[in-house]
Amino acid sequence: MRSRILQLQKGGNFRELGGYQTISGETIKWHKIIRSAKLADLTDADLTFLSDYGLKYDIDFRSPEEKATSPDRVPNHAKYLFIPVFSTDETQNSKQTDRLQRKMDTDPTTGRQQMQRAYQDIITNPHSQKAYRSFFDVLLENDDEKSTLLFHCTAGKDRTGMGAVFFLSALGVNEDTIKADYLLTNKVIQPQQAAMIKSLKLQGASSAFIQSMRDLQSVQISFYNTAMDQIQKTSGDMPTYLHDYLNLSKNNIQDLRHIYLEN
Repeated sequence: MRSRILQLQKGGNFRELGGYQTISGETIKWHKIIRSAKLADLTDADLTFLSDYGLKYDIDFRSPEEKATSPDRVPNHAKYLFIPVFSTDETQNSKQTDRLQRKMDTDPTTGRQQMQRAYQDIITNPHSQKAYRSFFDVLLENDDEKSTLLFHCTAGKDRTGMGAVFFLSALGVNEDTIKADYLLTNKVIQPQQAAMIKSLKLQGASSAFIQSMRDLQSVQISFYNTAMDQIQKTSGDMPTYLHDYLNLSKNNIQDLRHIYLEN
């Protein structure tokens, strides 16, 4: 089995979406689409790796503030597209507000609640819906057999995670596989997570604060379920949501499957 996790020197959570099977038995092509965390720290060797990999499109889901603080490094010939899912970083992955930090010191559920609100907003916010529709526009543009598309946010887990959920759902991948891909982030980031918790303990952080940070910096099936519950309330099911809120037509779906799937 080919490795799904791409080993870059300074790139985190870089993962192939190739090789996943659809319910109808087709397989997503390798070297067509990858998901990742931010690209700001990539080395020259990483850029060469991505160039050799076929990278032609880089979709950045981050907020304007995140982009300004840590601009992407991309191969020269790659097309950079800035498509912020939120106008500000609602996942609080880039910074903690004073108010939120004070609450986190005493209430261990603060981080989880913050994440669940962000996932609900991803589904219901018209700005987010337009962003994911723009994401699909670029996915549909990526029809050259040898071109790879990358999409990312800061940690590559929430805005990116839901981008992958929408994409894999549109292709007809079964939900167990979609959940497994979503949760794979936790395996990839486990060393950083452990280092963060160790550092917080050394700084004397409260157990409530540590729990909130753990929730903010990971993915959980409860976050995924929050999004799915909101989709059910909003439109009934995922296919209807993709059609009614992300404006994906039957022809769009057919074109996506033609571009990304093989028998």
